[in-house]
Amino acid sequence: MSDAAFSLKDRVALVTGGSRGIGAAIARELAHAGAQVIVNYRSNEKLAQKVLDELREFSPKSSAMAFDIANPQEVDEAFKSLLERYHKLDVLVCNAGVSRDALLPRSTPEHFEEVFRTNFFGTVNSVRAASRSMMKNRYGRIICIGSVVGEMGNKGQSAYSASKSALFGFCKSVARELSSRQITCNVVSPGFIETEMTQELANEVKQAYLDSIPLGRFGLASDVARSVRFLASEEAGYITGSNLSVNGGLWM
Repeated sequence: MSDAAFSLKDRVALVTGGSRGIGAAIARELAHAGAQVIVNYRSNEKLAQKVLDELREFSPKSSAMAFDIANPQEVDEAFKSLLERYHKLDVLVCNAGVSRDALLPRSTPEHFEEVFRTNFFGTVNSVRAASRSMMKNRYGRIICIGSVVGEMGNKGQSAYSASKSALFGFCKSVARELSSRQITCNVVSPGFIETEMTQELANEVKQAYLDSIPLGRFGLASDVARSVRFLASEEAGYITGSNLSVNGGLWM
């Protein structure tokens, strides 16, 4: 995508879980679009710094911030520091997430609590904190990363599926609540995305997954990142409360 398309020049964007995988791809895409990007990470400073070094080639004022989105106090303190430095937040991408997969009879309450604490309540903490400054500025783009599993379910992923499905109702409510301040809130739901994990799958397992995808390939992190860039842009100003499925037709 050219840097001129869906420009984010002079915008300030925070990407939670931005130090690797889809989050890092989103951070790069937003920086390419002209945004000053804050890369959130929880503990791996080395990984976050590597991403930040890449971003600063395009966005010299980008930075990295360590905080746990599941901790409301840490989130509030981080947003205070962010606003002191950048004076505004235009775009929030809630990407950080965890999964604890297990068949339901073997799962534990702790599995569900851990997954919801990050995937759902961590998103709530981040959106709540961001909404305060966005409302004052009467502008904002909130984009939450869901999952095709939140749409269709999957064996062994009841906790993860439920936590991602919960984002749909939450984001629709946020969209209605904040729309009068020109703040949009949408979900992007990736399907099977090419990762180190998919590369290590046995050929027959990989083929079984591919056979279920009408477009015949795994998605790329860049497919998700470009979708986020669009929703973060001025051109997407009339889209809110929506779920954008980026899954190659796996679920329609």
